[in-house]
Amino acid sequence: MIKAGVLGAGHLGKIHLRLLGESPRYELVGFYDPDLVRGKQVSEEFGIRYFDNMGELIDAVDMVDIVTPTLSHYDCASRAIREGRHVFIEKPVTHTYEEAQELMELVEARGVKAQVGHVERFNPAFTAVADAIDSPMFIETHRLAEFNPRGTDVPVVLDLMIHDIDIILSVVRSPVRDIRASGVSVISKSPDIANARIAFENGCVANLTASRISLKNMRKSRFFQRDAYISVDFLERKVEVVKMKDAPSSPGEFDMILQNAEGEKKQIYFENPEIRANNAILDELETFATAIETGGDPVVSLKDGARALDVALRVIRAFDEPARVEPS
Repeated sequence: MIKAGVLGAGHLGKIHLRLLGESPRYELVGFYDPDLVRGKQVSEEFGIRYFDNMGELIDAVDMVDIVTPTLSHYDCASRAIREGRHVFIEKPVTHTYEEAQELMELVEARGVKAQVGHVERFNPAFTAVADAIDSPMFIETHRLAEFNPRGTDVPVVLDLMIHDIDIILSVVRSPVRDIRASGVSVISKSPDIANARIAFENGCVANLTASRISLKNMRKSRFFQRDAYISVDFLERKVEVVKMKDAPSSPGEFDMILQNAEGEKKQIYFENPEIRANNAILDELETFATAIETGGDPVVSLKDGARALDVALRVIRAFDEPARVEPS
């Protein structure tokens, strides 16, 4: 079993503590949190050892699970990596792209494993259709949440939209060419609602909307590609897969046939991939255990986390860029 320790005992940290404690892949040694009162409360609640010194916890484990505020990710991770510990880091991976690059260099130098907590990669609705998403040319995402003061210290792009940025980057195998974006602050000092248009060099365009002041929750993505439309509902864990193929010469009575302007006939059909219920956070932690044990690559690497952060920060910078107006 891999000896694990958690840094941070807030809302998400407590979820990680519970799941690591339940997992047969890990031996949960304990946790550290700078808030002594919270630390003792959580220790009593979970029956887990509380370390009042981060260095002592790092010394006692093989893997450090970092669930602290983003501003401290680099300091916590770099300290653990220098001590030869594997690190799991919640998203966003770091506060700046430069910090993420430095962590990548440290991981390479020390020969340890690192994974970033982009949990939607493990959502069963997405995993059910991930292999079917092939060269999408238009993507539309909506990630809407009811207002919650927790997380409003950062722009909605880093709080919510970065989930969809990571998903998109995982299926579009092309560099980003251009980003246009707008954001509006309604309740918080940082933007609460944002829209971004990301254009890739291969011609794919992604249109992303994120809001944390919605009256209802929504987490949907739609992928349009040649002869297929794929919809993923991350919240309800449902998918829709609509495909087209050349129409048979003698269509059946209930076959759905379309004919384009060139006279080509296509048959529309539906696929219903199996969606297997899971705990996505537990899955990401256990796949990281597999990477540590086998020496394989983590599902969401530091490079993946850094790239998602880079694009998210570019979206935020684009808020202040004037809109381009093409001459008539």
